[in-house]
Amino acid sequence: MLTSEAAVISMIDVSHYYGSGALRKQVLFNITCDISPGEIVIMTGPSGSGKTTILTLVGALRSVEHGSIRVIGKELRGASQDTLIRVRQRIGFIFQAHNLLDSLTASQNVEIAFGVDREPLSEARTRAAEVLEAVGLGNHLHSLPDQLSGGQRQRVAVARAVVRRPNIILADEPTASLDKHSGREVVEILRRLARGQGCAVLLVTHDNRILDIADRVMRLEDGRMEAFGSVTSPYAGHLLTVLSRVEEKDHLRFILDRASEGDFVEMLNSIGGEVEQLLNILDLGSRQSARILLGNLLDNILAKIAALIGADAAGLFSTNGEQLRAAADSSAWAGPALMNRTVETGRIVNVSGPDLGSGVQSVLCVPIRDRLEDIRGVVQLVNKKGGLRFSDADERAFRDFAIPLGVIVEGWQRLTKDHEE
Repeated sequence: MLTSEAAVISMIDVSHYYGSGALRKQVLFNITCDISPGEIVIMTGPSGSGKTTILTLVGALRSVEHGSIRVIGKELRGASQDTLIRVRQRIGFIFQAHNLLDSLTASQNVEIAFGVDREPLSEARTRAAEVLEAVGLGNHLHSLPDQLSGGQRQRVAVARAVVRRPNIILADEPTASLDKHSGREVVEILRRLARGQGCAVLLVTHDNRILDIADRVMRLEDGRMEAFGSVTSPYAGHLLTVLSRVEEKDHLRFILDRASEGDFVEMLNSIGGEVEQLLNILDLGSRQSARILLGNLLDNILAKIAALIGADAAGLFSTNGEQLRAAADSSAWAGPALMNRTVETGRIVNVSGPDLGSGVQSVLCVPIRDRLEDIRGVVQLVNKKGGLRFSDADERAFRDFAIPLGVIVEGWQRLTKDHEE
């Protein structure tokens, strides 16, 4: 990726090591990317991949050893302490823990962001009140942290990060300790304030539910930035656009068959995130093409799940037992009773034995839920290979697939309903 003079963050061939001597270990490998003013970039990847190291390097909290990092026009490698301090003053930091001082009110916790060289007290208080009002805490200026919910405390942390109108916001897992609703509120507030103030946001997260706030998603794996991930847009565009050109179902099978379990889960989450955005913009583009694409994806995703879990076949059924999609033709499906039990209880049903139906020795039925947690259907896997019962590990594995699969099913069902109408 070419660097730009307009970039507020510019990294070129950045590598980093921990330890020394025989214990020296490289944790970042030749990271290169630009982030522009007003751009929101999310960085994902497994634990230990180097995401937090990048944040601390960009935030001038750790020395740059190899390569170049320019932040707000200042080169950080070899920079003086005065330069590093000045750079930090133009950055707002948000962490997983809100790090509020328990003895200070919400307003006072925001005011301390101005530091020892802060504006006059009255101006600092006015600015803190304005930002707290903007994050929906105008009625809690004088509340102590223990009088606020977790989501409200994290909003105070957001207000503290943006109160000085920084050029950059660095956020490390800001929604990790929050429930879905509170986490969504926090990132929406962050996006609104960032857009309004024109600052760049670099956000580290494992939360696939918030990828849609980003302009770009960068993925780190073992200290290396994946070229595909570094330009992926979650706005129902990049991955689905690529896959939409794969017209034949067999070609999709070819792609999925060669994915490892980890890559498949990551791909499934990415598709689920993009389909969630697609559901919000159904009036744009060709619904017929999207319906065919999602139907083909479902067939091949079911086949991949069956292969990973070791089942002879996998099928998607409606809540009334009607077969909707199947990985392959199979006459060995269990009767509706198990699926009805799955729908009624909302729980996985895992049974084995001789009385399940013709040619059926074991069955795993899993409820598939939409974004509102309503059950959209049931995935049934039949006949664990080797004549065994599906294991607890199989159930846990399916939980990695269930959430993004539910979004994809919701999208396909909505497009199918619109097509029929």
